[in-house]
Amino acid sequence: MAKQRERGWPPDPEPLPVPVVDNHTHLDSIAHVLPEGTPAPTVADHLARAAAVGVDRLVQVGCDLPAARWTDALLREPASAEHGVAARPAAVTGDNPVLGPGVGKVLGAVAIHPNEAVLHGGVREVGPDGLEPDPRPHHDVPLDVAVAEIAAIARANDRVRAIGETGMDLFRTGPRGEAVQREAFRAHVALAKELGLALQIHDRDAHAQVLDVLARDGAPERTVFHCYSGDAAMARFCAEQGWYLSFAGPVTFRANDELRAALRAVPLAQVLVETDAPYLTPHPYRGRPNAPYVLPTTVRTVAEVVDRPLADVCERLAATSVAVYGPW
Repeated sequence: MAKQRERGWPPDPEPLPVPVVDNHTHLDSIAHVLPEGTPAPTVADHLARAAAVGVDRLVQVGCDLPAARWTDALLREPASAEHGVAARPAAVTGDNPVLGPGVGKVLGAVAIHPNEAVLHGGVREVGPDGLEPDPRPHHDVPLDVAVAEIAAIARANDRVRAIGETGMDLFRTGPRGEAVQREAFRAHVALAKELGLALQIHDRDAHAQVLDVLARDGAPERTVFHCYSGDAAMARFCAEQGWYLSFAGPVTFRANDELRAALRAVPLAQVLVETDAPYLTPHPYRGRPNAPYVLPTTVRTVAEVVDRPLADVCERLAATSVAVYGPW
């Protein structure tokens, strides 16, 4: 009989010698990937478990309207720490975070994700993924109004330090959606530059298109390719522009030699790390829930790939995170 695949949380990794930052995670979404009957950790639980293994700060990313509002509420202290933060609707996550004293270890990024932009734009076409669009009530908000709300959140909350994730995703849409994504991406690029914030880019099957927008419009001073997925040549080009590449669980996957080559092709000072939790859980835990505490597995792979002492890599990753997002 085939062995049943483990679906629960990965074990806690060995603590890192120097604390690092998870520069891209979705705490609001973790509940909906858990096996049925598994209780969702609170935000305080996530922060404590991550800190215990050397992940002492993170950037919470809200990239749809409900998530951006949730992120905004999460970042507002001391009111949020005293009273808790309202959960996203149960139909979205079922989570109900209650903040503890570690809330100060969280910064935020907000945006309308490219796949969200398509739905706000009224486009209902099937992309290469073959999936039918799944609009929700919040997609009734016109795209320009949704982006304006993102801008208002970013302007009013000084703990929002990035606009993202934004960009293009041609795996999930067709030509009409591509046009909507491009315009939404341009609006986010302009917003990041206007507010002096970092930009976190989502780039899936759209390398040429993303680079074209950045070339035409000009990239913000601090531009991050979240979950970098390009090759070594693109990595070198991005590094030459002064951009940052953030590596997630896929850099640990056995088949991803090209991604590891891309990591070796850029200066360590332009490398960041992330979980993109609850997605992209690193090897050997693929298919299990991801969370910030799992990040040391990816950090250790980064150190092995660049052939540098783990403590040195951790120090550099932490310093670069502060350079990009500011102090926590």
